[in-house]
Amino acid sequence: MTSMTAPLHRAIQRHPQRVLTIFGERTRTVSESFGRIARLAGALRSLAVDEGASVGILAHNSDRYHEYLLAVPWAGAVINPCNIRWSAHEIAYALRESDTRILFVDEGFVQMISDLREQWDELRTIIYCGEGTCPADLLDFEQLVDEGEPAEDAGRGGDDLYGIFYTGGTTGHPKGVMLSHRNMMASATGSLATLDYVTRNGRVLHAAPMFHLGGLSAWTAGLLSYCTHSIVPQFTPEGVLDAIEAHRVTDLRLVPTMMRMLLDNPAAATADVSCVEQISYGASPISQDLLDRVRKAFPAARFVQAYGMTELSPVACMLSPEDHEVASRRMSCGRAAVHVEVRVVDRDDVEVPRGVVGEIVARGDNVMLGYLKRPAETEAALRGGWMHTGDAGYMDEHGYVFIVDRIKDMIITGGENVYSAEVEAVLAQQESVAHCAVIGLPDETWGERVHAVVVTRAGANVAAEELQKFCRDRIAGYKVPRSIAFVHDLPMSAAGKIMKRVLREEYSRAT
Repeated sequence: MTSMTAPLHRAIQRHPQRVLTIFGERTRTVSESFGRIARLAGALRSLAVDEGASVGILAHNSDRYHEYLLAVPWAGAVINPCNIRWSAHEIAYALRESDTRILFVDEGFVQMISDLREQWDELRTIIYCGEGTCPADLLDFEQLVDEGEPAEDAGRGGDDLYGIFYTGGTTGHPKGVMLSHRNMMASATGSLATLDYVTRNGRVLHAAPMFHLGGLSAWTAGLLSYCTHSIVPQFTPEGVLDAIEAHRVTDLRLVPTMMRMLLDNPAAATADVSCVEQISYGASPISQDLLDRVRKAFPAARFVQAYGMTELSPVACMLSPEDHEVASRRMSCGRAAVHVEVRVVDRDDVEVPRGVVGEIVARGDNVMLGYLKRPAETEAALRGGWMHTGDAGYMDEHGYVFIVDRIKDMIITGGENVYSAEVEAVLAQQESVAHCAVIGLPDETWGERVHAVVVTRAGANVAAEELQKFCRDRIAGYKVPRSIAFVHDLPMSAAGKIMKRVLREEYSRAT
């Protein structure tokens, strides 16, 4: 039976004294972690955590977050990692819908507790997992670990629910994606079988938020590969560079936006990053310019791209280091990993010919159990036994998948379909452009017009007309942005994706 706690049992048999986690100056061996997790699980049971109950966490990355991810299923319960960028209203909704009555919080979110309790009065137990002194009215994580009686592993696995992972929010209500132990292990083992997703016995740096499946997939693969987990609270260029040097990190999991921020930091020029063997990324393809810069900064590193979504636990396709050497493949998201089937279909769910744009669908043991308390939406997403991703793309004759847009982000202007990713790829080639996003805005004449929001490189000075001409020389006229706004930064999700919904709302009001 597949279980998320099984890798820890294997690790304690093989190398109990190996360092499992590093957080700041604090290191814990496999043996130490094993004991702490068993005692924390025992403490949770003493708090009347029932079999299958949901236990939440609202905290930045830490070694205690790592222990939570294993102790909760060890106790027989279900994890519910909260999005640290959400408002109290959004978090309270997720806690209430999932009937989460126990919540771990760190020092960054203590001030939110009263708002959460006001909106969800069944939130009866708060456990402080931060640094420093525990507030008087909360339970202390370290005290629970110190005083807890070690519990036997509850043995959850297979199709038992491992976690509820909320996605969306702000517009409408967020959806709770239910992922089983089998889902998580299928994605991790399949990713490792497809290519060397992480370095075996290496040191994986966790800078992406651990509540997100992008960060959690690297953590799970690291458990299976007997890695040491180097953890920083959140992504900052300085913190990542310091951790790489101090902990001799072999594997980084970043998104292209993080890569740019890292390289733009002056400290990157002198940091010793010779230990980095692999950089994996997701959220978007990597441009040739950025790849060249990262290769120069990390000369020993190979590159891996993973594509997927929360509902796929999360990996569907992977782009190998060798594929990064082929220009025509580099803008793809790779080919289907060994644990999943991928197709591109039309509106009737009929597979389309190679090269034809349709919706990307997937099936395999990594596909979610469903959306919590949303049977109709679950049925729609999983119709015909395939997860409908909502991504528009095509597959070439060699099986490489190319994402052209989110279906909901496609722009229809004058009756023509414009895929924002295509326009963004052209704009990104202009030397003055650092980041950009292309959206559709209401237009009385054309229905929608193509609008670009651009962040320029430091010191660059470029006019909208110059960018429009640059695009016009490379793509059809109806795809060229009719309007361009220049900004200092773009709204980003925790996964490192540009939040186009926010941009559409902002610029639609200004129209």
